[in-house]
Amino acid sequence: MHWKPDRKSHLTIHEQIIEWMRTRIERGDWAVGTKLPTQRKLAAQFEVNRSTINLALEELKADGLLVSRVGSGTFIANNSWNVLLNKSQPNWQQHIDASIHKPNYHTIQLINEYEQYDHIIRLGTGELSPELLPTKQIERSLKSLSLDSRAIGYSEPQGSKKLRCVLCEYLKKRGIATAPENILIVSGAIQALQLIAIGLLEEGAIIFQEDPSYLNSIHPFQSAGMRMMSIQRDGNLTETLRIAKRRKQSLFYCVPTLQNPTGRNWTSEERQILYDTCEQLQIPIIEDDVYHELLFEPSSSPALKSIDGSGQVLYIGSVSKTLSPGLRIGWVVAPEPVIQRLADIKMQTDYGSSAISQEIVAHWLSSGIYESHILQLREQLKIRASFVEKILEEQFKSVATWEKSEGGFYIWLRFNEPIVNKALFLNLLKKNVLINPGYIYDTADLHHIRLSYAYASLEELKEGLNFIIELVC
Repeated sequence: MHWKPDRKSHLTIHEQIIEWMRTRIERGDWAVGTKLPTQRKLAAQFEVNRSTINLALEELKADGLLVSRVGSGTFIANNSWNVLLNKSQPNWQQHIDASIHKPNYHTIQLINEYEQYDHIIRLGTGELSPELLPTKQIERSLKSLSLDSRAIGYSEPQGSKKLRCVLCEYLKKRGIATAPENILIVSGAIQALQLIAIGLLEEGAIIFQEDPSYLNSIHPFQSAGMRMMSIQRDGNLTETLRIAKRRKQSLFYCVPTLQNPTGRNWTSEERQILYDTCEQLQIPIIEDDVYHELLFEPSSSPALKSIDGSGQVLYIGSVSKTLSPGLRIGWVVAPEPVIQRLADIKMQTDYGSSAISQEIVAHWLSSGIYESHILQLREQLKIRASFVEKILEEQFKSVATWEKSEGGFYIWLRFNEPIVNKALFLNLLKKNVLINPGYIYDTADLHHIRLSYAYASLEELKEGLNFIIELVC
């Protein structure tokens, strides 16, 4: 809610509040049974006295639109739409509460809401700053592309054959040998996870994940009825997986290169141990490799898919982190029966990814433009990472620890004391600073902030970090 009463209006403040609330109820924004924020929160939101809020609420109660329950709060009344429209309204809140897909944590909902506002300093955003996006080059690509009627219609179930052939050549640089039949074009990595969840796994399956994990901040597997199990990779991985697997269907999700949220890299030995263990126990692996091109220095650590000789690894790639999140283009590399299954489900849900976006990505990958862009992007991200690390060294050394970034977007900042709670998140938000606290990746984590140096400007990064140190010291 970001509406505020207009003090220049011919209506009084409390009349404006009443009208605004009535409109939300009429539109169904506040469904039957919805609990209103407290009077204190409403007064703070609208920047008015609590007496004004109380007056507005009392009138709405008198009109039959609201009802108060002692000890519980104020709710949208069951007969609110009868009063407004003389017809019954479905109890949408009841439908929402009973739905299959899990809601995001409240903190993540706030992050998603506030990221759209220009005045917010976004210290956690996992995407490139607009100034790092190759907007003009993409515009030139659009002008230079010659599109026939097929290129702007629906694509094949597996995606553009042209792009899949280009990807076969591109993936060779990652050590991955594949064929167009083994590639599915998807609308980003999250869609790939959703397709895998509903297309390959049974309800109750166990999803092993690193601790902490980005998967805890989204719910593609939980919403499909799967159980999440966090695994520490610094322990006895083989024995841990053997005990945990039991007889349930299971799968291991990992980001071995520039892990999200920690930014760490698995060593070659750790990758081999994971692959060998999962092959032995017949546990498929999802390798999320969307950050690998953003390593600041060349790495000898291979993609898991490059050592996969048995079709054990489902490999996910994307250009969302490197070229443009708005293109919505990613890919899955997997055995052909898996690709056919996922393609069938994808056609049932969205009839294929954007054909024009696929043409653009194919052009960038095949022409060499993409490779040049990546080289420049790495240098820009390296400058940003060094800038943030210098501030941390000067101001945070006594209260926190961190590892020097090896690439990607993130620094996993660990505070010595457990201070990264909801209160800190909200207090920073009041100062227009938005963070990604560690507890959205591990609910028990009150020590970490995932700092992103990829989105905010250098000036905003400095200002935002200054606000953090002021609040924690």
